[in-house]
Amino acid sequence: QVHLVQSGGGLVQPGGSLRLSCEVSGRMPSNYDMAWFRQAPGKEREFVAYVSWSGISETSYGDSVKGRFTITRDDVEKTLSLQMNNLKPEDTAVYSCAAKIYYSSTYDYWGQGTQVTVSS
Repeated sequence: QVHLVQSGGGLVQPGGSLRLSCEVSGRMPSNYDMAWFRQAPGKEREFVAYVSWSGISETSYGDSVKGRFTITRDDVEKTLSLQMNNLKPEDTAVYSCAAKIYYSSTYDYWGQGTQVTVSS
């Protein structure tokens, strides 16, 4: 059984920073990709950032977060992180980490979600 457990999040003022973490436990198949998604109230889930399995280590970002967010993974510690800088009110959402086997087109494992609120 695979579990993704998130930590971090909370309330921050515009222009501030937050860091989200996602710890992987259980028997995760080797060579897995990971990503962050977010969902704001009344909106569809939105892709935030992606990092491929460590053999390739490619990253990609949603247009709205490019240059402000950074995704990293530590396969020794089995953790995924999202550093969020220069946060804006429109970044307010529930953020979820996700994982999938590298050849799969769907994310099979999800974290529990964590609220990020950007407000003055």
